[in-house]
Amino acid sequence: MWSLLSFLAIASSVVAVPAPSASSAAPAATPTVPYASEDPNYPLWTEGSVGVTPEPIRGQLGATILGPQNIPMELQNSDTLAPPTTDNGAVASFKWPFSLSHNRLQSGGWAREQSIKQMPVATDLAGVNMRLEVGAIREMHWHTDGEWAYVLSGDLRVSCLTPDGQVYLNDVIFGTFPPGYPHSIQAKNTTADGAEFLLIFDSGAFSEDSTFLLTLSMYRTGWPMFPKKCLPRTSKSTCPRFDHIPSEELYIFPGNPPPDDVYTDMVVPNDTPVAYTFAMSQVASTPAPGGSYKIVDSRTFPAATTICGAEVTVEVGGMRELHWHPTEPEWTYFVAGSARITVYASSSNAQTFDFQAGDIAYIPPSYGHYIENTGNSTLRFLEIFRSALFQDFSLNQWLALTPPELVKAHLNLDDATIARLSKVKQPVVGPAQPVA
Repeated sequence: MWSLLSFLAIASSVVAVPAPSASSAAPAATPTVPYASEDPNYPLWTEGSVGVTPEPIRGQLGATILGPQNIPMELQNSDTLAPPTTDNGAVASFKWPFSLSHNRLQSGGWAREQSIKQMPVATDLAGVNMRLEVGAIREMHWHTDGEWAYVLSGDLRVSCLTPDGQVYLNDVIFGTFPPGYPHSIQAKNTTADGAEFLLIFDSGAFSEDSTFLLTLSMYRTGWPMFPKKCLPRTSKSTCPRFDHIPSEELYIFPGNPPPDDVYTDMVVPNDTPVAYTFAMSQVASTPAPGGSYKIVDSRTFPAATTICGAEVTVEVGGMRELHWHPTEPEWTYFVAGSARITVYASSSNAQTFDFQAGDIAYIPPSYGHYIENTGNSTLRFLEIFRSALFQDFSLNQWLALTPPELVKAHLNLDDATIARLSKVKQPVVGPAQPVA
């Protein structure tokens, strides 16, 4: 694991900062507690290591395993089996792989979810990973929680109705549906495989198996009997017929692909006051010394009032800097690459987990954390927050903008190190460079 000094070396080496004004030298260091170790606590192996038998040994600590081992699992989780020496105390598990979620298989696709049942610490956000074949439909439905959609592959056609009878229909890369708004999701035929996507909900207790479905809302309220009930008041020829309504939910089912031109699919032109989809692919990424990022929240996507997010890339050797989010829980999904996250959970509690593509991390509000690229390719992930606005605090920036003598009193940093701190937030920092 990165020590504070090694992190500051990386963060400071990628930006030029004017020399500080002259200040008096700090008194000689007389620590009241021992100095922190500068052991970087690097990962001892990765899932790609060859000829390695993972053992719970780090330096002089630990011992070999005498019983059975799950080698593939332990290769993916070196920082759990042989944790960094800076891990300490009790931190609730903040990792869940979608590969361990029960998968609901349907004709036309599948869906699997993560909620507080799978990861109890994730109290405020839940996620669903769904796949639809070409033309397949996620049954028209609504739910009590707000929803955010992110397309991993392919294209979707979605529609949504407001309480005022306004309608919105469009193709989606990013999209949102407010609580209670009825909506539809269908895979287009722009690719031969249909589409795969994420759905993120603003409640950790959300269940994809407990939504309000069109078929059952009609069947369970007696709509098939409506023609018989209306006969005394109208002629049989003008009475609507609902005698072929399914008596069970459809959930995911095959369908014909929607037309390529979204306008030919509209019953009436879109007339909602805001758009419920957002073309994130058309937004330029903001470059950073160690990668890039782009943010989508209510400032750029007004319909996203309960959930916002960021798409982040981290190049080999880089990291998402040490930071925290003041009041927003973070749901992180790894799209590509390998990573490790260390979370500082207040007092003396800290823990490190390793992540691969398809894994989820959940970080409670104000927990300090960093995300390090531990692989040999670009790391790509999503940060999703239960908030209308994206906010974070940079440890590096905080120290740079704090009176130097106060920083010295806490951390015993010298003037040269303080001068290299960045007064400008750097969300993604690159590998450390030699310091002259």
